[in-house]
Amino acid sequence: MSVDEDIGFPGGSDDERELLLSWLGYLRGAVLRKLAGISDDQARWRPEGALISLLGIVNHLTHVEWRWIDGGILGRSTERMDSEFEPGPELTLSGAKAAYEQRGAATDAVIRAAASLSTPCSMRLGTDLRWVVLHLINETARHAGHADAVRELLDGSIGE
Repeated sequence: MSVDEDIGFPGGSDDERELLLSWLGYLRGAVLRKLAGISDDQARWRPEGALISLLGIVNHLTHVEWRWIDGGILGRSTERMDSEFEPGPELTLSGAKAAYEQRGAATDAVIRAAASLSTPCSMRLGTDLRWVVLHLINETARHAGHADAVRELLDGSIGE
């Protein structure tokens, strides 16, 4: 098995929906790999006055998917919470990882079940499910890079 296969690096696909989901899944995996081998205390660490902790990144990304999918696509009531960036002591690393994985599965299920990627999004005028998925890819990619920086500053760890 190659490194690309080990980390789920996307291949090509004629199915636009599956291609977008494969990239989103790959980027979620990149974020989750940054959590490997750290403690709850390390997951809360951040450089003084800068960046967001790894725990805050995962918690934020979980909430971003929830808002855009449940709120924007399914029309449910959602709201942004500043506390998602600095979660309280009740959120553990294992709990945050499990919530992110569950949210990812729920997001993927909604995207696969939608009649079309052109399904309108109620949160932003003139947007649709395709735009939302691309936004989630962008947001996850940005925070995957952010997680790379935090982890390297935390303990020198670098990698996929």
